[in-house]
Amino acid sequence: MYSKEHKEYIKKIKINKILIFLVQITIIIGLTIIWQFLADKQIINTFITSSPKEVIKTIINLYNQNNIFNHIYITIYETFISFILGTIIGTLIAIILWWNKFIAKVMDPYLTILNSLPKVALGPIIIIWAGASINSIIIMALLISVIVTTITVYNGFSNTDINKINLLKSFKANKFQILKMVILPSNYPTIISSLKINVSMSLIGVIMGEFLVSKEGIGYLIMYGSQVFNLNLVITGIIILAVVSYIMYMIVSYIEKILIRK
Repeated sequence: MYSKEHKEYIKKIKINKILIFLVQITIIIGLTIIWQFLADKQIINTFITSSPKEVIKTIINLYNQNNIFNHIYITIYETFISFILGTIIGTLIAIILWWNKFIAKVMDPYLTILNSLPKVALGPIIIIWAGASINSIIIMALLISVIVTTITVYNGFSNTDINKINLLKSFKANKFQILKMVILPSNYPTIISSLKINVSMSLIGVIMGEFLVSKEGIGYLIMYGSQVFNLNLVITGIIILAVVSYIMYMIVSYIEKILIRK
């Protein structure tokens, strides 16, 4: 049985969460109303900024043309593949770097360079190597997500409590045992938290790839809209992208909570 104080504490947390959610919704609704008001009064140029009504009309048109769900599916599929591969590859590379300090020191400047290098600059090379297909888009996303995951997880491994490692070493534990019993368990929250970062990085990489080579997807919608000066389509694509990004982030957050509880 929970004490009265504990029940009060839980109640306050729930109320606080509800208030936060309501404020978030209020901000979105408020900004939308202001946006439409400025458009109706012609205070802003709707050709450049569009308006909520025009966005809704564009979404309806895409739905009637049976395009909207296909574009969303393509982007989510590419992001999911990139997310899974990026997480696995990035974590494996982080383990290799932790395992061999010599390799870690050799690779350190290269990881920094790759992380700071604009990946879109490599787009033409990737297209030539992998072809103008979904493969190029996934490779583009992996270039972003793998590096970020590797750096995040490896930093977590490097900052593991040295006392725990020395304790196992005193019992003649080998590197694999240290990895299994100390490094991975200690960095479980870090690895899970990296999922949030990775899903965002994967989505960014996919959109960049769709800008360059895709004929489907949310990135393609945005790029096509800009090419034909259809700003309603561009704004609509950005809003759809924001919604998809939020939903994917919430799914990963939910998975994170389940894994942490376990």
